[in-house]
Amino acid sequence: MKLLPILAAALGIAAMAALVGFFGAGAVLRSLLAVGGSGFVAICAIHLILMVVMGIAWQALLPGARPWVAVWGRLVRDSGSEVLPLSQVGGYVLGARALALAGVPGTVAAASTIVDVTLEFLAQLAYTALGLAWLIRLQPETAAAGPIILGLAVGTVAALAFVLVQRRGFDYFDRIARILGQGWAVKTAAGAAALHASLADIYRRRRGLLLSFALHFICWIASAAEAWLALRLAGQPLPFVAVMAIESLMYAVRTAAFFVPNAVGIQEAAYILLGATFGVTPEMALALSFLKRARDIAIGLPTLGIWQAVEGGRFLRRRSARGPRGEVPAVPQD
Repeated sequence: MKLLPILAAALGIAAMAALVGFFGAGAVLRSLLAVGGSGFVAICAIHLILMVVMGIAWQALLPGARPWVAVWGRLVRDSGSEVLPLSQVGGYVLGARALALAGVPGTVAAASTIVDVTLEFLAQLAYTALGLAWLIRLQPETAAAGPIILGLAVGTVAALAFVLVQRRGFDYFDRIARILGQGWAVKTAAGAAALHASLADIYRRRRGLLLSFALHFICWIASAAEAWLALRLAGQPLPFVAVMAIESLMYAVRTAAFFVPNAVGIQEAAYILLGATFGVTPEMALALSFLKRARDIAIGLPTLGIWQAVEGGRFLRRRSARGPRGEVPAVPQD
């Protein structure tokens, strides 16, 4: 990890501890216990269902690939991002590698990851806009609308620019590589050309793109069911649209704070501020955040354990094939 993420994570942990201390660890624990073990299992089950659907959204970009491959890749991607002290990009790399180990060509795995992340981000922008609309309708006097609208505009421009780079940006790289023509540029240009071809192939399949976007948008909306259920079990029920407004804006804040590993401290503060708009107590807001972190650990640790076993087995097989000293066994001659 570089210095900035380490510093951001340390500050986030300190902020999280300060919030718990200020509002009372006992009160936060009581809110957590009010949800109960069965409630936590239900929240994990909802999230697993959503991850399966998000895996299917990824598979829509990979015609011919088996659905379980993309679902497994999605599990590894999210587990890496939410459990390990990695940036979101680190999780994307793990997910793409999981696809490659399952038989998807590496370039296709990388290209489909880029497109899937893009579509998910576009769906999140639509989800944030929907949440903002409900926030303004339910709380017309809120002061949060202006900054959120500005953030939406910036995010939309960034998303469109990212799509444009995927569709056109590699052309400029190809031109530069052709001018250089020799040496290091040959391999680099070949890899870039293969990635560009895979991206172009995915973008030609409009039906798959629309299906993936629609599934991601549905999952964003449905994800509010987890917080809605937790609040209901804890005795602080809210209408689903109010919970959706809180969740959509909280995830928008998380996305903006991408440089903080796992959004430590940022997620907790966002829940407190947004929850207060609808009467959610600070201790319940903190409990919601901790429930989500516990959910990520409960799902992510077994996933990463299986992932490590797969990687370890692959390494041992390759080592055995090379022999005790690393030599490749000689082929017997007739």
